[in-house]
Amino acid sequence: MATGTIRFWAAAKAAAGTAEEPYAARTLAEALDGVRERHPGELARVLLRCSFLVNDEPVGKRPHDSVLLAEGGTVEVLPPFAGG
Repeated sequence: MATGTIRFWAAAKAAAGTAEEPYAARTLAEALDGVRERHPGELARVLLRCSFLVNDEPVGKRPHDSVLLAEGGTVEVLPPFAGG
């Protein structure tokens, strides 16, 4: 199990009520399950529309249970943004 930081941006930040929080998980899927448990409701719905960066690398369409998290890593939660 790795520990690190999840950072929320824009609508995800508003729904979480915080800009960041720690994770303790092996995979992105486990980390996101923890987020949904801690923040039921709106954030769970926002996550459905988000893209994710893990240690500055886009996750893209990879299954979240195949994305391993590193000790001291960072997960960025990025809702769709308007504009450029």
